[in-house]
Amino acid sequence: MHSPEVLLEDSDAVYDYYLRHQQNRWKALASYAVLARRFRPRVSFAEGAKQQLKALLRSGRPVIYAINHLSTSDPYTVAATAWRSPLRTKIGRVRVLAKDELFLDVEQRRKVDMMGGIPVFRGKDHGIRAVNAAGQRMMDVCAQRLAAGDHLAIFPEGTCNDADPTKVQAVGSGIGHIAFRAAKLDAPPALVALAMSYGPHLEPTAEQVRSALFHFRAPVLELPQRPGDIARLVKEELQLAVDAAVAGY
Repeated sequence: MHSPEVLLEDSDAVYDYYLRHQQNRWKALASYAVLARRFRPRVSFAEGAKQQLKALLRSGRPVIYAINHLSTSDPYTVAATAWRSPLRTKIGRVRVLAKDELFLDVEQRRKVDMMGGIPVFRGKDHGIRAVNAAGQRMMDVCAQRLAAGDHLAIFPEGTCNDADPTKVQAVGSGIGHIAFRAAKLDAPPALVALAMSYGPHLEPTAEQVRSALFHFRAPVLELPQRPGDIARLVKEELQLAVDAAVAGY
């Protein structure tokens, strides 16, 4: 399958490609294992959440993971956490939304593709009007991947939190639209809020990043019907997860 350059002006071809692209699961497993040795996140769960998550993963239902965003190290510590949690069983079947600039360098794109990346052309980078059509297509592709049995990981704040690591930033409606569209395809996803803490500082040290604490909320199995309401629920769930991660750190 031809791999097009990830450029906004070629977004139709880009999303045709990522609608079908599948990473090599064995390479993903090996890479996640390496990251789990490099980063050693501590993992905690809300009461009953670990068993509920295991049951959800066994059910085959698609899941959207909403994760807070603190630093450029987040994709690596999240991958390490996936290896050290029940999510290990889904490595290779989780798609991850990632900003388009991460796909420009050939070697970096190889890594992002291996981790299941789907590019996002952000309004803050290209202009809101310029990315509208690409954004609609991206949400459709995500919904179709969920309907095909994949899971989806999203940093719904859209950018690193450089204000207060204890407070979730604004959550756009995109995550709600993806869930809404998946439900329209008879694949209503569950929601799992997963939050990290590297400690109280905006710029954590390498050691603080290596010893991050991640906290899983219990899965939410019934989502509101409207995208805006889903987005508000995501922010509420994610803030509760952040509160627990910060308290546990």
